[in-house]
Amino acid sequence: MSWFKRKEKGITTATEDKMDVPKGLWYKSPTGKIVDADELARNLWVSPEDDFHVRIGSAEYFQILFDNNEFTELDANMTSKDPLGFVDTKKYADRLVDVMHKTKLKDAVRTAVGKSKGRDLVVCCMDFAFIGGSMGAVVGEKIARGIDHSIKNNIPFVMISKSGGARMMEAAYSLMQLAKTSAKLAQLAEAKIPYISLCTDPTTGGTTASYAMLGDVNISEPGALIGFAGPRVVKDTTGKDLPEGFQTAEFVLEHGFLDFITPRKELKDKINLYLDLILNNEVR
Repeated sequence: MSWFKRKEKGITTATEDKMDVPKGLWYKSPTGKIVDADELARNLWVSPEDDFHVRIGSAEYFQILFDNNEFTELDANMTSKDPLGFVDTKKYADRLVDVMHKTKLKDAVRTAVGKSKGRDLVVCCMDFAFIGGSMGAVVGEKIARGIDHSIKNNIPFVMISKSGGARMMEAAYSLMQLAKTSAKLAQLAEAKIPYISLCTDPTTGGTTASYAMLGDVNISEPGALIGFAGPRVVKDTTGKDLPEGFQTAEFVLEHGFLDFITPRKELKDKINLYLDLILNNEVR
């Protein structure tokens, strides 16, 4: 069957005539489904083929939650230092410069205040693209300042977690942020200001051990990985096979560590619903 075989040899195409498919036109989900990138964005970066929630960053979450995507960013220019002079495969200071240039972000969290369904809201959102969303001194400080802004102005607080945990390059400075952010959330609770925690894929390590699980209402997107140590580490440590779906949002919900799983397209409505119920306000 000749159409399966090359009939003639030596056929070439001039370089200027070659057609390359531009990058970013298509997205392939982990289940193998192919989705048009524009359609994916219109669907809030959720695959319409299999409902897979693609990882997104602070810019996309702010667009989803804030009315008309209008907000004021707090402490936008705060950046990390290298007090320990840490070096692994490269200097931490150089790594920071490289990742800031690559991601156009200052650190792994952004804090913004704006209106959501007409109500003022403070939102802290982590960016996994910045050193795995790791929690260093700047992340802890920006979250603490965001909570202070909520307390000062009596505004509900929303935390969107997406992190691999503590930033190892900052050692004890990083671990201090667990206590720091937890103490600030205790002050928020004393002020009787609502706190909604949204866990997204992945929420692990020190993030899970601190602010991610301290919400008045803890919610998650479908399929998110939520845990302390990752599944591979747990399996290697215990030497046992893990239950099916271990550390997925659905597994965590079933075992009582989450209140709700909320699809991305419902986030704005559901977060505001929970706030209305907590504050005993008329549901908007």
